[in-house]
Amino acid sequence: MPTRQRPNIVLVLADDMGYGDFGRFNHGASSTPALDQLSLEGMTLSQHYSASPVCAPARAALLTGRYPHRTGAIDTLEARGLDRLALRETTIAEVLGAAGYRTGLVGKWHNGAIDDRYHPNRRGFEEFVGFRGGWQDYWDWNLERNGIRFRADGRYLTDVLTAEAIDFIRRHRQEPFFLHVAYNAPHFPFQAPAAGIATFASPRRSRAVATIYAMIQVMDRGVASLLEELDRLGIADNTLFMFSSDNGPQLGGEGEDSTVRCNCGFAGAKQLVYEGGIRLPMILRWPAELPPGTETGSFVHFTDWFPTLAGIAGARIPGAIRLDGTDISTYLPAPAGIGQVTRFWQWNRYTPFGNCNAAMRDGPWKLVRPALDGMLDISRSEQALDQDIKRHPERYRRIVDDPLPEHQTTEVNHSYLYNLDSDPGERRDLSAEQPQRVAQMEAALTAWFEDVEADRRSIDD
Repeated sequence: MPTRQRPNIVLVLADDMGYGDFGRFNHGASSTPALDQLSLEGMTLSQHYSASPVCAPARAALLTGRYPHRTGAIDTLEARGLDRLALRETTIAEVLGAAGYRTGLVGKWHNGAIDDRYHPNRRGFEEFVGFRGGWQDYWDWNLERNGIRFRADGRYLTDVLTAEAIDFIRRHRQEPFFLHVAYNAPHFPFQAPAAGIATFASPRRSRAVATIYAMIQVMDRGVASLLEELDRLGIADNTLFMFSSDNGPQLGGEGEDSTVRCNCGFAGAKQLVYEGGIRLPMILRWPAELPPGTETGSFVHFTDWFPTLAGIAGARIPGAIRLDGTDISTYLPAPAGIGQVTRFWQWNRYTPFGNCNAAMRDGPWKLVRPALDGMLDISRSEQALDQDIKRHPERYRRIVDDPLPEHQTTEVNHSYLYNLDSDPGERRDLSAEQPQRVAQMEAALTAWFEDVEADRRSIDD
């Protein structure tokens, strides 16, 4: 995409924020005026997909342009090293840094919490302020700045991350920069300022949902502050500002702990490969290049952003990299020209199992192999370990290397077929009416899984 000068790039990612958490899409149940305005000033990709229904694999694909399995980041359990982005992988930060961009990450990493070889500073980010694992307490946080730890000072975590992002922008306003702002919100633990929770309290809404909406409200204010700073510094016109989420919302619980809320009629949620777990809007604003107030239903996937951002920046991608994504930079002003592609998803705990929680999309058609019983669960002891490493990351110098639990299932999975053009909620299974299409897509999904798994098994770090 031609432009007079290389643009700055600000990539903002929420954590577990679903389609129905945007005020624009939930009829005002939440309050996201900055994001709503951003969509009016920019472009909304309404058929934009994460690469995984959970965070670490999704982020690995976003950073590398490759399916998560290939990168080695196959689960969220950082104590076991399953979140690690293999050392052989190249990140978009490395590619942009080599092209002269200043690079920074503020917030969540979750692609290698243990072992300094996997630290963001060694994966292309010159500057890192945040946490290396999957989440942090919003009040009693434990962060680091380029390897130096600092502890909570009374501020709310989301506000801390916004302030650090603004500081990065101010210091690098005279040179092209790539800033990845990875907010923790609205991921567990569900914590927010009391005044915000009171704003959303309602007899028809659980306290957990009121808290989640308050968390999103603070993040939205942070987005507003970032946009205002770009305007104040006079660099907004030539800054590509991007906002999306890593996967769909966490939905579950009961009573006041219930997180069930609007998800715009999509089936599924976080952890599942149904639309509710992987389909997330991407909002883009780049006044110098993109038409304002536009929306497109062109199919775009997380893996597309690595080659696209490299293309926008005029950066060279090493020829040895086998990308799964496609450079859509030349199509962004008119994304209706993006051609139809096939994409694949699969996720379960510990070791990938191709017959569980897998999907393929080919044009409007989507094939789903549902999750198998128990394959997405972890034990109480594993949960306790996962919580402890978040609160005390300094205690963990080596990954837990005892044997992974084995999958024990003889369940035969039935594949479901949906036409997303007529049935975006995935309510009507058409597999019985389209046996030949199902067979073809089944074969393609199986071949894809074998290919990415062979790549994963070749990792030697």
